[in-house]
Amino acid sequence: MSAIADFIDNEVKSNDVVVFMKGTPQFPQCGFSGQVVQILDYIGVDYKGVNVLADDDLRQGIKDYSNWPTIPQLYVKGEFVGGCDIIREMFQSQELQAHLAEQGIAVRGAA
Repeated sequence: MSAIADFIDNEVKSNDVVVFMKGTPQFPQCGFSGQVVQILDYIGVDYKGVNVLADDDLRQGIKDYSNWPTIPQLYVKGEFVGGCDIIREMFQSQELQAHLAEQGIAVRGAA
């Protein structure tokens, strides 16, 4: 594995919830990253944001790591969950909240 793949693997495995995004949770730099941040903030999940714009190798590396072509990417307990469209659909159907709760992650308003 390359150094960037090792870094990604470590972030994914050492954080219960991590989103690889454009920008930061405080200052998303694309609408899709902003939507995922809004959803996670709304449901009250503690998560780590990793800014892929800080490093071109990281930006490409996360796509290679997940075999998923777009950013943002959400990982829960080491597992790739999806990008913006998937996260939004899961949130609207309450599936995201249920998935997080099943993984032992505190969610505001979870059943």
